[in-house]
Amino acid sequence: MRGVAVSDGEPRVAGSELSVAAIVHACHEKTIDAGLAGLAVAGLDRTSLEPILTYCAERRCEADNATCPGCRLRLDMLGIKSLDDFVARHAEITFPGSPLRITGAGTSTLSAISLEQLAKTWAGEEYWFWARRVIRKLRFGVRRAERTGEPPAGMGEAPVLILVRPQLVDNIGMTARAMANFGLSELRLVDPRDGWPNEKARIAASGANFIIDGAQSFTALKDALAGLHWVCATTARQRDLAKIILTPEQAIAEMQRRMADGQRCGILFGPERNGLETEEIANADAAIMAPVNPSFASLNLAQAVLLMSYEWMKQAKGGTLGRVTTYEAPVEPGLRTRGSPPATKEELIGLFEQLEQELDRSGFFTAPEKRPSVVQNLRSLLTRMGATEQEVRTLRGIVKALTGGKLTRRESP
Repeated sequence: MRGVAVSDGEPRVAGSELSVAAIVHACHEKTIDAGLAGLAVAGLDRTSLEPILTYCAERRCEADNATCPGCRLRLDMLGIKSLDDFVARHAEITFPGSPLRITGAGTSTLSAISLEQLAKTWAGEEYWFWARRVIRKLRFGVRRAERTGEPPAGMGEAPVLILVRPQLVDNIGMTARAMANFGLSELRLVDPRDGWPNEKARIAASGANFIIDGAQSFTALKDALAGLHWVCATTARQRDLAKIILTPEQAIAEMQRRMADGQRCGILFGPERNGLETEEIANADAAIMAPVNPSFASLNLAQAVLLMSYEWMKQAKGGTLGRVTTYEAPVEPGLRTRGSPPATKEELIGLFEQLEQELDRSGFFTAPEKRPSVVQNLRSLLTRMGATEQEVRTLRGIVKALTGGKLTRRESP
C-alpha cells in the first residue's frame, strides 16, 4: 500500500521520488489504468491510488507546507503573481532553435518551447482540480459510448419531444444532450433524413446515450403522435390558422396541469430549413412562439429544444444550480459566504469604532461639525455590504496594517 510522504518540501509517493503531481498528471492525461501502467510503481494500483489523489484534491499539502513542481500552489507560496515575477526568479530562460534569451535576477535556468508557450504555462496547473476529476473517474467510471445511463423521469412524467424530418443527425444528438440537461428522456423522430439509428447522433449527444438508445423513429407524423392527448407545435412564423398561441412558459404550465390529470403531452419541432409545415401545425392543440428578436426569429433545432427543456425543468423544480459532484454540493440562489457566517452587530461595531478611531488619529475629520454625518454615512456603507465574519476580520487587519499596527494571526486574511 502506497501513501504520501513529504521530502524536501515536496509531496511524493512514499518510497519513491515520484511527485503526487506526476501521478495526477499521468492518470488525468490518459485513462487511469494506462496512467498506472506507464508509471509502473510497485504497489501503486487503483486501491492505493485514491488516498494519493485525495491528498491532492483536498489540498492537504498546504498543511504540510509542501508543493509539487509545476503546481499553481507552489507559485502562490513563492509569491509569484505575474509572468514578470516568474522571469525574475530565473537567471536565464532560453528557447531551442531561437536566439531569444530572457535574463532575470534569479539563479536557476529554464528552457521553454517558445515565448508563447511560456506565457500560457508559467502559472502552473491546478493539480488539485485534476485530482478531483480522476477521483470521479476512479469511483464512477468514464462515460462511454456503450453506456446507456438511466432516464431521469418515468414514462408519462415528462413531455415527449418529437423532431419532424430532422436534416442533421448532429442536431439529433445535441437535442438529446439538451433534453438530458433538463430532465427529459423520451424522443421521437419522424422521417429523419440520414436514417435511424445513426452513430453520429451518439457522438453529438456527449453522454446522453440513454435518450439516443430509447429514441423511436416513425415514417409518418400521425404514428409519432400515438398515445398523446395534448400536443404543442413550435414555430417562429405566423400561420393562417385559428390556433391557441402560447409562450414557452404558458405551454409548459398547461402541460404540467394536464399531466397531473394523467394526460400525456408532446412538443413538435420542425426541420432545420423551414420549420414545421402549416398542415403539421394543424394537428397540434396549440402553437408555441418564443419572445425573440423579430428581425432574427429562427432558432437552431437544438437551441429550440434547449429553450423548451429549460422551461420544463424550471417549472418542474427538479434541477440544481449547476453540477453536483463528490466535491460540490447543491447551491441556492443568493450570496455564497464560503462557510463564514454573517458578521454580528458586535463585530461590525468593533470595525466601525476601530476605523473611526484611526481616522480621528490621522486628522481625517478636519471639520468637527461634519464628523457625525460622515460617521453615519461610513457606518451605513459598511452595513450595506453585508460582510461575513471573515471579511470583517480582514478589513480590521487592513486598517491595522495601514496604520502601522502588527497583525495577529486571527486578523490575517
